[in-house]
Amino acid sequence: MASPARSVLGVRALNRATLARQLLLGRAAMPAGGAVAHLLGLQAQNVKPPYYQLHARLAGFRPEELGRLMEERQVVRMVTMRSTIHAHTVQDARTLRPLVQGARDREVGYFRKGLAGVDLGALAGRARGFVEEEPRTMGEIREELLRQWPGADPQALAVAARCLLPLVQVTPRGVWGRGGQVRLTTLERWTGKGEREGEGMDGVVLRYLAAFGPASVKDMQTWAGLTRLRGVFEGLRPRLVTFRDENGVELFDLPDAPRPDPGTPAPPRFLPEFDNLLLSHADRARVVPPEFKGRNTSGNQSRCVLMADGFLGGVWAAAGGVVTVELFRETAAAVKEEIVAEGEAMLAALGDGPGKVRFGSVRG
Repeated sequence: MASPARSVLGVRALNRATLARQLLLGRAAMPAGGAVAHLLGLQAQNVKPPYYQLHARLAGFRPEELGRLMEERQVVRMVTMRSTIHAHTVQDARTLRPLVQGARDREVGYFRKGLAGVDLGALAGRARGFVEEEPRTMGEIREELLRQWPGADPQALAVAARCLLPLVQVTPRGVWGRGGQVRLTTLERWTGKGEREGEGMDGVVLRYLAAFGPASVKDMQTWAGLTRLRGVFEGLRPRLVTFRDENGVELFDLPDAPRPDPGTPAPPRFLPEFDNLLLSHADRARVVPPEFKGRNTSGNQSRCVLMADGFLGGVWAAAGGVVTVELFRETAAAVKEEIVAEGEAMLAALGDGPGKVRFGSVRG
């Protein structure tokens, strides 16, 4: 029997429920690997954001913990949801990458003119053999493929290799305190384990709700970069509870998931660019007030954001041991003190030592 629609959840109720799932109402006593799995991966377009994401969410987090997981090949960086780089546990990389393959195939289709006459199966095979000999840069992959298909568009060849194969960025790239070019090999070559389709989309929907719910079908489609998930939700309906948001949109959730009182305090948190908290719902009003829509981006670039009372409240930037915070509205002195304390704690954990927090304008 389908679950009956329940009460309307206002914006603050959705906000507090989402923050609870995102470990942002209070830092969790959870190991880094467990948090990466619970959150279904961390946005990792740049090297440092995953570390800032975990610092905001975990008690006692040290960057060496995540770096060690990457070096031990328990966490990998690869393209998955929304065609963006995420840091995943190896188990999730094996599960999620096949589920988004259809979207990656469509991405290859956008470059079909540049791939005229190219056998995609042969391309995938040649690229796989090349990167499994040793990790390669994207430029090296492009040059290797051009030897076989000199008339093809170089960018299209590189995109096809990235989309057709489960390529991971090998360390030291991504490891805290270390540097390195982006070099790629296959998930199987790097970890000894290939892709698998064991969990299926049903399991991923349930885990998405555990990390981002309550949520609509469109919300999850936004997070995953996929379409046509309505049937999956309908199949799971007997196992879920449903609500409506203030616009009448149906929201699905796990029966026993936390839905705190809307008045629950939410401490200030500094989040890095591209944090999935702000990217994983079609309607972002649960974390972005309408009057601040678009202020967490500059062009097509995301900005580092300050969450105040659970909502986007400003942006920040760090340089030379100083964090500059630009607030979007008048803020009480007591709240500013909390923001300063949180910023100083972030600098102590992820900076070069003690630093200071100031309020002012942030460029970009």
